[in-house]
Amino acid sequence: MEVRDPFDAPQPQDRRSEFVTERRNQPRFDLEVSVRIYPRGRGVARGHTVDISQSGIAVMLVDEIPTGEVVRIEFTLPLGKVDTHALVCQRNAFRYGLQFLESAKASDVIGQTCRQLALELALFPKSDPKPL
Repeated sequence: MEVRDPFDAPQPQDRRSEFVTERRNQPRFDLEVSVRIYPRGRGVARGHTVDISQSGIAVMLVDEIPTGEVVRIEFTLPLGKVDTHALVCQRNAFRYGLQFLESAKASDVIGQTCRQLALELALFPKSDPKPL
């Protein structure tokens, strides 16, 4: 009789890994602005963004937020204020990956900002300093 290790059994695919693959299809842009995150049933978590794409955002937080939780997130971009909901998809130490959930107004501001950042990156690559 063969005894199998239960940890060798195929595991169901984690839905968060779909986000990881999907988000790589969207260009990400370095962006550091203050962010406020409102987890359900807890106080506000404050931090700052690392990068942004049209589908999600990376943030640095001191407070712990469980992956899989839907949170409200607020931050201000050069083209306007964003107040939307996001799914906490991954965590690595203090860095969190959040996937934006549908919000037409937030999507417009985020999309316009990403297009603006793409243009700036094309005109002024990272190796060249931006003009003042």
